[in-house]
Amino acid sequence: MSSKPSLSNEFVKGLWENNPIFKQVLGTCPTLAVTVSAINGIAMALATTFVLVFSSLIVSLVRKLIPTQVRIASYILIIATFVTIVDLVMKAQFPELSKSLGPYIPLIVVNCIILGRQEAFASKNSPFRSVIDALGMGSGFLLALFVLGSLREIFGSGTILGLQVMPNFYEPWLIMILPAGAFLTLGLLMGLSNFYVTHKKKIEKENIIQEYLKIKAT
Repeated sequence: MSSKPSLSNEFVKGLWENNPIFKQVLGTCPTLAVTVSAINGIAMALATTFVLVFSSLIVSLVRKLIPTQVRIASYILIIATFVTIVDLVMKAQFPELSKSLGPYIPLIVVNCIILGRQEAFASKNSPFRSVIDALGMGSGFLLALFVLGSLREIFGSGTILGLQVMPNFYEPWLIMILPAGAFLTLGLLMGLSNFYVTHKKKIEKENIIQEYLKIKAT
């Protein structure tokens, strides 16, 4: 019987191996919609991570009490509770940011990253392991949205986190803050990600062949 991955592996897999955006291509709707700036991407990712972590904890704690027939509805109810908390807190404490993110905070309820982790992981694992998994996936989501939002803000506005980084003579690319810019940037990032993975596998294969030839020669 194979042992479960270590807790560190459970966390790290969300950053790259199973990154929800670059690898699983989940949650692309808010990813494309809110990343006109880095701060929007960070806020969206942190809100999603909060909901993901606490819903995973609760689902894992009550997983044996939820009848199979109503498990999805139960997960959605739990998720909606934490989404409501996030939405109300953001409206009270960060009204401008809440207005900027628009309806995408309430729509976290149907974010397939969160519901998918409840069904695939939290409902089958211990609370602590589920929280670690959620933190890893949330961190991977944060990384993806920050990179995407930063690139769009830099080229679309000449700033990052509101600070000017481009020279005064730079002419912002309007397309980068439009939906087309979101699709273009995400596509390029996913292409680079796939190229890196393919290149890495090619190098590993070549190394294995070289090692085999060395062993055979001796």
